[in-house]
Amino acid sequence: MTGAPGWLGTRLVRVLTGGLPDVPGLGTPDPERRIRCLVMPGIPTRVLTDISPRVELAEGDVCNAASLRDFFRDAEAATVFHLCGIIHPRRIPDLYAINVEGTRNVLAGAVAAGARRVVAISSNSPAGCNPSPDHVFDESAPYHPYMHYGRSKKQMEDVINEASAAGRVETVTLRPCWFYGPDQPPRQTRFFTMSKEGKAPIVGGGESRRSMSYVDNTCQALLLAEKSAAARGQTYWVADRRPYTMNEIVDTVERLLEREFDVPVAHKRMRLPGIASEVALVVDMLMQGVGLYRQEIHVLSEMNKTIACSIERAVRELGYDPKIDLEEGMRRSIRWCLENGQTI
Repeated sequence: MTGAPGWLGTRLVRVLTGGLPDVPGLGTPDPERRIRCLVMPGIPTRVLTDISPRVELAEGDVCNAASLRDFFRDAEAATVFHLCGIIHPRRIPDLYAINVEGTRNVLAGAVAAGARRVVAISSNSPAGCNPSPDHVFDESAPYHPYMHYGRSKKQMEDVINEASAAGRVETVTLRPCWFYGPDQPPRQTRFFTMSKEGKAPIVGGGESRRSMSYVDNTCQALLLAEKSAAARGQTYWVADRRPYTMNEIVDTVERLLEREFDVPVAHKRMRLPGIASEVALVVDMLMQGVGLYRQEIHVLSEMNKTIACSIERAVRELGYDPKIDLEEGMRRSIRWCLENGQTI
C-alpha cells in the first residue's frame, strides 16, 4: 500500500486488519494477509504499527523509483493499493511529480515484481464540475479536468490505462469524491470548527450538490475492486448513495454537534454571493499559471459548483453497497475527533 499513514491509507490498514463490520461478507479480515506500507523517510509511523504487528513498513518515495525496491520485494501475485497522491501542493509541479510520475514509478515496480493487480485511487477532478445542477457524472463522462489537480489526475489515469491496455499488469481505478470520516486530518476538523462558529462558507443559495465518500465506503470499494474479475481495466465512481447539498452538509454537522455531542453552535453561516467563487476561480487560475497555489482560494472557487456522480456501475459490477450515509458518517467523524484529541 502506498499513501499510508495518510487519511485513506490509515483507514484501509484498519479495515484490512479489523474488517468492515457494517458490510456482510467483509466483516472478518483475512488473518493470513500481510500488509506492507510504503512510508516516506522521517515521517511518524506509530499510527500504523500500533494497529497491528502484521503491518510492515518500507521506506521510500514514489518520486524515486530506486527507493521502491524494498517495498516491492517478494511482491509476486500481490495486490498493490496505490493511494498515494497530493491534493493541496506547496508548488504546482508537485502535483505532476507525485500524482503522475509517482504513479508511473509504482506501476513499473509492480510490473517488475510480478504483482497481480494495482488498485489506484483517482478523484472526481478529472471530470471537472457538472454542466448543470441536476446533472450527475457516470463513467461515460468525457474528461474535463478542473485546474492543475484535475489535469494531474487525468494524466495519472492515462498512465494506468496505458499499462492495463498493454497487458503489463491488471489495474482498477476508483474515483472517490470529497472524503469524510475517522482518521481525518486537521483540515477536515477545521470544517467542523467553522460550522460550530457560524463561519461555514455558503456560496449563493447553498443548493449546489456534492457527492461525498465516507472513508469506510471507499475502503469497501477498494476491497471489492481487488477481487472482482469484471473490474479488470475499469474505472469506477465511488461515493455515498446520493449527493448532498451544501446546506444539508452544514445542517447535519450543526445538528449532530449540538444535539448529540453537546457542542454549542452559532447557527450562522458565512454567506457569500455566487460571484465570490467566480472571482476566486480567476485568482486561482492566475496563481496556478505562475506555479503558485493557495488552498483556501482553490476551495472557494469550487463552492458554487455541483460535483455529483452516479455509483450505479460500481453497484452493478463490483457489488458496491455503501452502508454509511451523511448523518451516520458525520456522527462517527465527530466522535473520532473528540476521542482523539482534535478540538472542534
